[in-house]
Amino acid sequence: MSVRELVVLGTASQVPTRHRNHNGYFLRWDADGILFDPGEGTQRQMLRAGVAAHDINRICVTHFHGDHSLGLAGVIQRINLDRVPHEITAHYPGSGRKFFERLRYATAYRETVSLTEGPVTADGVLAETPSYRIEARRLSHPVESYGYRITEPDGRRILPERLAAHGITGPDVGRLQREGVFGGVTLQQVSEVRRGQRFAFVMDTRLCDGVHALAEGCDMLVIESTFLDQDEQLALDHGHLTAGQAARAARDAGVRHLVLTHFSQRYTDAGEFERQARAAGFDGELTVATDLLRVPLPKRTP
Repeated sequence: MSVRELVVLGTASQVPTRHRNHNGYFLRWDADGILFDPGEGTQRQMLRAGVAAHDINRICVTHFHGDHSLGLAGVIQRINLDRVPHEITAHYPGSGRKFFERLRYATAYRETVSLTEGPVTADGVLAETPSYRIEARRLSHPVESYGYRITEPDGRRILPERLAAHGITGPDVGRLQREGVFGGVTLQQVSEVRRGQRFAFVMDTRLCDGVHALAEGCDMLVIESTFLDQDEQLALDHGHLTAGQAARAARDAGVRHLVLTHFSQRYTDAGEFERQARAAGFDGELTVATDLLRVPLPKRTP
């Protein structure tokens, strides 16, 4: 049975705290695993969360600030130490290639794994697999930053009442699904579109077109909410969002499950992020992320 879930490895912002590691997020998507923004300490957090190097197929870095990328050195070396048998692709802002190279070769080690670099230089689709398409959108931060969106291809849902109306039963149903037509009846006549699941990952940014494009219609949106609303000007000055801004973006985009993260160490009451998000009008499922939390993607809508 396929599993689609977010594993939260770290939720701090500029500096880690006693309870929050630097950033790190792992998305299980069926047989693939995508590691987002591995900050310092990610390798150990993976161990605590039960995420192995072999689980990683793709690494996505939003930008090259330390809390989002300093863990790359350890993760890449662990991938090679464990001799991961499959190719791994790393996406990151193209302007930060020198930082990626420095982290990739921060110390001496033996390379045993094929690590393909996929620098992001513009908005658009980065890759397509049978189970998802991954694309990037530019965000607004003091350094070049991109958010990522995962989209499952649309499928079709068989409608039993239409099958019955056409007298199609038993093995003939499978034949119709495989071949697209049976006895003059097409698959479209007995089914409807089943929209693919959608996931977005939005880190350090002000409100911008990229935030809205990434969030649109998502089943799950993981988004930074570094500041509370009373510090909105501070958020704007430093290229970040408040809890209320993140929640309104999710509300307007029709997000089903909102995951807030990347919290400034200045706040001690995490519950205030939820209160401000609700006050902003977001009424869907809401999670204020904590380290090592596992969050399943919502089930598909009927």
